Amino acid sequence: MMQIEKSSRHQHIIGKFGEYMLCNWLSRSGFEVAIVDHTGLDLVAFHPKTDQRIGITVKSRTRSVGKEATHVNIFSYREGKDDRKKLINACAAFGCEPWIAVYVETLQSADLYFTSLEHYDKEYRGREGRAWDTWRMTSKYRSLYDRDVEVKHIRAEFSQDGWRW
Repeated sequence: MMQIEKSSRHQHIIGKFGEYMLCNWLSRSGFEVAIVDHTGLDLVAFHPKTDQRIGITVKSRTRSVGKEATHVNIFSYREGKDDRKKLINACAAFGCEPWIAVYVETLQSADLYFTSLEHYDKEYRGREGRAWDTWRMTSKYRSLYDRDVEVKHIRAEFSQDGWRW
């Protein structure tokens, strides 16, 4: 079986890929989208027809065979950090609603999940006081996300014909 072999810059590349994938789907949905370089914030999007303005943090990960169900860390509270507060503060500065996006790819497929921070907090956030807020990727949670109309989901399947080095 083929394995994923990551380059030294893979985390940077996959991070940008997740941002651009979300940009594409937001643009296809009528949003004006900008990639921003701001603490806590990766994208700002505005929908002219609805006046909805959202600020988005994007977390992108590649999971190797056998690690597909590993959760994705969204916000860290370790060593005095507060990534959640950084997103909220950045969104306040730009006058937008905080949202989170999680892009996870495996050898065979990729999933992009997208929801408001408010909805994540209400439905999926673990108890407060933990070192991390996470996006769970077990089959149980993936089924929950699929049934949840407040979680936008794009799935892409990969076919690797002749891609061997």
